[in-house]
Formats: sequence, C-alpha cells, structure tokens
Amino acid sequence: METVLTVRNAVKRFGANKALDGVTLELHQGEWLALLGPNGAGKTTLVRAIAGRVRMDSGEVILPGGGRDSLGVVPQEISLYPKLTAEENLSCFGALQGLQGKELQERVDWALQFTGLADRANELVGTFSGGMKRRLNIGCSVLHRPPVILLDEPTVGVDPQSRQRIWEMLGELRREGASLLLTTHQLDEAQQVCDRIVVIDHGRVIANGAFEDLVRQTVGPKRSILLRMESPESARAFDQWPDTTIEGALVRCQVANIGRDLAGLLSRASDTSAVLDVQIETPTLQSVFIHLTGRELRD
Repeated sequence: METVLTVRNAVKRFGANKALDGVTLELHQGEWLALLGPNGAGKTTLVRAIAGRVRMDSGEVILPGGGRDSLGVVPQEISLYPKLTAEENLSCFGALQGLQGKELQERVDWALQFTGLADRANELVGTFSGGMKRRLNIGCSVLHRPPVILLDEPTVGVDPQSRQRIWEMLGELRREGASLLLTTHQLDEAQQVCDRIVVIDHGRVIANGAFEDLVRQTVGPKRSILLRMESPESARAFDQWPDTTIEGALVRCQVANIGRDLAGLLSRASDTSAVLDVQIETPTLQSVFIHLTGRELRD
C-alpha cells in the first residue's frame, strides 16, 4: 500500500516539557487514520509539526506526493473571517491556496454544496452556529483537492446533527481518494469509521493497529454477560461460576464464546423467570483506550 505521509522519530520540546518523544507513524493511500491520546499527549503538536506550523527539534516529515502543498489542514480552532460571508471566506482561502478564475469559482460552488451552506452563501460567518462554522472550516481547507488531509478535532463542540454531517463530509472526501489523519475524542465514531488507530501518550506512540488488533493486544477478546436477577438471593446461583462477580442482583460473567457459554449460564439459574434482563458487552475503543492510558483525569 502506497505511503502518502511518514513521520520518523519526531521530537519537540517546549522548555522542560517534551511534547513529542520520538513519534513514528505512516499514513497510507486512501486510509482513514485516527490519532488518539489523553489531553496533553502530543496530538495537536504532532499535527502542527506535520503541517509545518511547529518546527521539530529532530526527526522528519516526508510527504512524497508534493510536500506540504499536498496537505489540507483543518485546525481545532475556527479559522474563518467572521465579517466576511461564507462565499467570501471560501474565495479568500481558495486564492491563498493558488486557485483563481473559473477554477476558483467552481471550487467555491462545490464547497458550498459540500458543506450544506449554499443557501447561506451570502450571510456573514459571524452569525453562523458552531456546527456551520466547523463545516465551513473544513470546506476552506480542502478547496484545492489535497490528497492528504489533517483534521484536529473536527467535531469538537458541535451538536449531534452537525457531527453526523461532518462525518458524512469526511467520508465523501475519502471516497474521492483523499487520505485522512484526524484527532478526536469521539471514540465510538473513530471505532466505526477508521481503518487504523494510533494511540500516543506522553509524546510516544503506545499502540498502532486496527481496532480488532488493539483489542487482542489489550483487553482481550472475552465478552461480558450481565444478568440482572430478580433478587440478590437468585443471583447467588452463580456463586461458583468461573470469572464471575456478583453485586447485589447484578451478575457479571466473562466468557470466551457467547454462543457456547450463554446457554450454560442461563441454565445455571434454578428459576429462569428470575432473570429480568441480559446484556452482552463487547470490547470498545474506550475500554482499549483506558487500558492503554489509565483512568487518571488529565486537564
């Protein structure tokens, strides 16, 4: 698979703080890569280093498809002119990216449709909602059809409808052939849409792989079965069941094979009517993330 971005041994210090401590990663053609980590892990510094906004102390960034001209960068901060209209913002950013004349107008028209803002083209951006600004922010960054797109928290602070629209926009860019590297705290969505996940902490890569690979390497493939029983007394039927914990009327059991073990677990109850609810929990990206980075809150 063709590599469109390589970061090798990236190091960046801010005083005594080492924000990047030897980060190495690759982005492949057409890939959707999630860059995850706790607050302060180095995600934004890495994105800025790739974009050329932060000069690394050592290491290298390789963009074989045309250097940084091949990049589209969507920053975490809204980078728009509030006293210009949506169309004027797009025209301005398109010109800065080297577009002009008929091509510029065609790309502006495309972006207004792409962002769902064609009917608001002549309204001042300062009057827009947060979700509208986020969508326009993306549109301004991809007018020049960049093959590699960096997105730093593209859905932060938006409502569910706007978030869904943004994920659809990113999916459209990918279908057109773009390769995407994004940071996000929306772990459930990253799990669903991303081909590969890189987790960094304290400026270092601590995990790299597809979701299924990370599950095997961390929390393991076992599933949790939760039984809500009628009473604590009925829950005691599972006292001797392997890998089981009981809290009042709630029974939690770890199993390796749902199809094989669920029937046996249910038959353990002397009175099956005492089982009020059954829930099966599969490993999630959140559980993998917590396993890798710990539960400590970082502000």
